[in-house]
Amino acid sequence: MREPRMSAIGKGLRRRGRLMAEAVSPPRRSLDAMPAPRLAPKNPAAAKSSATPSYTAPCAPRLVESPVFVLSSVRSGSTLLRVLLNSHSRIRAPHEMHLRTLHVDLSRTFSADAMQALQLDKDELEHMLWDRVLHLELARSGKDVIVDKTPPNTLIWPRLQRCWPSARYILLLRHPGAVVASLTDRRKDPDHEDIRAEVLRYAEKLEEARLGLDAAHVITYEELTADPEKVTRGLCDHLGVTWEPAMLDYGSKDHGTFRPQLGDWSSTIRSGRIQPARAADTTAELPPRLVELAKAWGYPG
Repeated sequence: MREPRMSAIGKGLRRRGRLMAEAVSPPRRSLDAMPAPRLAPKNPAAAKSSATPSYTAPCAPRLVESPVFVLSSVRSGSTLLRVLLNSHSRIRAPHEMHLRTLHVDLSRTFSADAMQALQLDKDELEHMLWDRVLHLELARSGKDVIVDKTPPNTLIWPRLQRCWPSARYILLLRHPGAVVASLTDRRKDPDHEDIRAEVLRYAEKLEEARLGLDAAHVITYEELTADPEKVTRGLCDHLGVTWEPAMLDYGSKDHGTFRPQLGDWSSTIRSGRIQPARAADTTAELPPRLVELAKAWGYPG
């Protein structure tokens, strides 16, 4: 049997040796303490190419089957038309909703494949989102006809038609010269060339819609302000509702806040009264194409 003193010395030497080894060895890390492996950065191009590039999803059922869209240029009186329609007991015409700016993000490489397996694609997912927004607003209002009057919708009207095959359309025209003048007055330090180009872009899409949408109801801002009862009666016939005199007294109704980005917010629309349209300046120089379109819409040369 070893002496107790020698046994204690041996244990002490072994412990010291173990401590020295740990001191000179690199630190050990547990699995919990180790950082997670870095993932490769997302590749939008890979996500886009993952699904079949040519795949187009079929149109899903809509909650709102036949919404109404006002197609017009900016500064064409669409806010006035909105509040007149919104004054009807069956028509909900809210502020500009800018549906085209609401997007769906398929953020992973497999997202498009997963949606394609459900017969969906990015466009159709966005269409379902747009439809849900309209349905929610219509349900909240307690009415049964909804109208969206966002002018930039004019620039994407073929997609609206694809989203809602049974949609109805109101084309609101205004003399291009008056639109140019209104935009020029509205903007600080206006760029005249840019303004004419903007008005032309809207006018071209309006003409496309006028020729391509057989059932569209066409009115002009000048007619709307000159004889609002006649024009609104025609609109009600188009929408299948009975005309109501209260439509002409829009100032007595609540139409929400008038503010930038949601429609016109000028003192004219805030007055609550339909006011005469400002005539186009016949001496103002317009691009030849705008002159041509004005004549096609029935305006004098």
